[in-house]
Amino acid sequence: MKLLIRNLARTTTEEELRTMFSAHGTVQSCTLIMDKETGNSKGFGFVEMPKQGEAKAAINILNGQDVAGSKIRVKKSE
Repeated sequence: MKLLIRNLARTTTEEELRTMFSAHGTVQSCTLIMDKETGNSKGFGFVEMPKQGEAKAAINILNGQDVAGSKIRVKKSE
């Protein structure tokens, strides 16, 4: 299941994102979307978790959590 993570602090790294989701199951891939001109984070990214149950648990637990001063939003990617 591919998850969309929004409202990330611009300082959040891909490694921090992977660690956050790995606590809830297997992470297949983790991608932070970067601005091509500045090289800085755009504040959102995608995490793929192969097991649907683990992905749903991650959504339920992490959606609305405060991470580095930002309340993140986690949902299934459309």
